[in-house]
Amino acid sequence: MLKIGITSGIGAGKTTVSKIFELLAVPVYYADERAKQLMNEDESLKNSILHHFGKEVYASGTLNRKILSGIVFNDANKLALLNSLVHPATIADAEKWMLQQKTHYTIKEAAILFESESNKQLDAVIGVSAPFKLRLTRVMKRDKIPAKKVLERMNKQMPEDEKMKRCDYIIFNDEQQLLIPQVLELHNVLLKKAASQ
Repeated sequence: MLKIGITSGIGAGKTTVSKIFELLAVPVYYADERAKQLMNEDESLKNSILHHFGKEVYASGTLNRKILSGIVFNDANKLALLNSLVHPATIADAEKWMLQQKTHYTIKEAAILFESESNKQLDAVIGVSAPFKLRLTRVMKRDKIPAKKVLERMNKQMPEDEKMKRCDYIIFNDEQQLLIPQVLELHNVLLKKAASQ
């Protein structure tokens, strides 16, 4: 079974593309969503976060994301510390989940596949690409936030052109090319690749 990653810059549409793969009966592991769950469910991870960031982040019994975000948002060292706790737990969880699947290939969807080095556990990575202005507009609309806030998030990510250079396949979500035919074509490529292994 092949282990495939999907990544993109914010607003490019990796989740949309992942949902299309799910319609083709391909199991998808949503790393960002799962990481949020693990921060509440994984006792070892929870204890590490408590130890480093204080009791107030779990004051109500579940993780207060707003308090934690406030602590790490403008402190690169604290953000790096949080990532060093969350990424290994999520990578291990994804690995376990992928091994339980019974399909030709599975997909791990994550914004920071390369930054977290979880791409090293994968056979190939799909990049979802969209023009900068379109990404900016999508996120402003989706999250109901001003351009300035979107740019702050974008500036914390690996530049999209750098990310796409590292990908094995690219799907263009630019509202010029149809998404479904691109996904179907890549699905067939991945099925053939899985069959030849």
